[in-house]
Amino acid sequence: MLSPLIDQLIRSLRILPGVGPKSAQRMALYLLERNRQGAVNLAEALLAAAEQVKRCRNCRTLTEQAECALCANPRRDASLLCVVESPADIFAIEQSGQFSGKYFVLHGHLSPIDGIGPAELGMDELVARMGQGVNEVIIATNTTMEGEATSHYIAEKAKRAGVKASRIAHGVPIGGELEYIDGGTLAHALMSRREL
Repeated sequence: MLSPLIDQLIRSLRILPGVGPKSAQRMALYLLERNRQGAVNLAEALLAAAEQVKRCRNCRTLTEQAECALCANPRRDASLLCVVESPADIFAIEQSGQFSGKYFVLHGHLSPIDGIGPAELGMDELVARMGQGVNEVIIATNTTMEGEATSHYIAEKAKRAGVKASRIAHGVPIGGELEYIDGGTLAHALMSRREL
């Protein structure tokens, strides 16, 4: 029988995605046996983030400021707006170094079965942003059924607002061999082909 505090720590670690009972137990015991200062630093960082991090007033990503660094950067192209499902998607796009516009984070996708509709995703805010000098909305939602439905919904809203809507390309990854690519990905790549 574990002590109540150790048991509580293990249960708390299990809320993390991909962390099961054994992994949570290993993490808890590691922190307590080998890295107490790391455990204290982690606890302090979690507490500070939970208390101070909120959504950016413009793009809705997570930040401790009223406006995130990307939105506050005057060198970013405000005429290009990339719509993503989560703040993690911004990190991925920024690592590519190929996008210099602004973002809008939905914090999910349309899912009526889960009670997530346009209001929960901030669609009214997104439409308002489109009316602020945006020339193109680049939709970068996931290629799931819900992500595709969300993409179509946003594209319709953009067209009504007189804003060009585009979708990021999906298909065969660089370095990928066709024989190992699934049929759905190949079909999408063929439909999204472009002239050379």
